[in-house]
Amino acid sequence: MIVVAEILILLLVLIGVGFISIAGLGILTMPDTYTRMSVVTKAVTMGVGAIMTAVVIHFNDTIIMLKVFGLILFLLFSLSVAAHVIGLTAYRDGAKLWNQTFHDDFDNDMKKIKSIERDKEKEIERQKEIEKEKNK
Repeated sequence: MIVVAEILILLLVLIGVGFISIAGLGILTMPDTYTRMSVVTKAVTMGVGAIMTAVVIHFNDTIIMLKVFGLILFLLFSLSVAAHVIGLTAYRDGAKLWNQTFHDDFDNDMKKIKSIERDKEKEIERQKEIEKEKNK
């Protein structure tokens, strides 16, 4: 039984290392920022999940299992949210899409956001002018 557990641990660690290696290759080979982030977040989550599952099997402890489960859940949610925020920021800063991208979901939304931001800036300028006139 111990040999089977050790083999399973070894396989899970190798699978985890494989996924993390895929993430590294994805950074080098993907054509744009958005596909790189997609590959990296998915591969790292799977890789760390596999390695942490091996940790649970190795230590065979309920407390460690609960901590690892919490860690995996945290990674699932935080990596996807972080990738979304980074992607949105990259888009707002003008990071180019891959030339074979055929649908841009953010284009109309970003036009609306920029219009709202311009309106807010104009309103702030008007308020400043009003304040200057009151102070004279």
